[in-house]
Amino acid sequence: MNPWSRIFIQKKITMKNQNCKVGATTHISSGSNGPVRVEIFYKSFAAMASDTQYAGTQMGDFFDRKARGLKKIMEELV
Repeated sequence: MNPWSRIFIQKKITMKNQNCKVGATTHISSGSNGPVRVEIFYKSFAAMASDTQYAGTQMGDFFDRKARGLKKIMEELV
């Protein structure tokens, strides 16, 4: 057994779990500004999806999916 593997095994055994919460998440449509926020994000993603720079790319498809999802959320809020 080389000395490095012994240190690794010893460290692995002595390490404790570290459970930390990085940040709380809230739904995009929550709060008093929720509908406005959703509309702003929708317009932003729709504009990026229709941009010729992203047309026919995976990034364009991503923006399009996000815009469709946000549009669905907007329709549910009304």
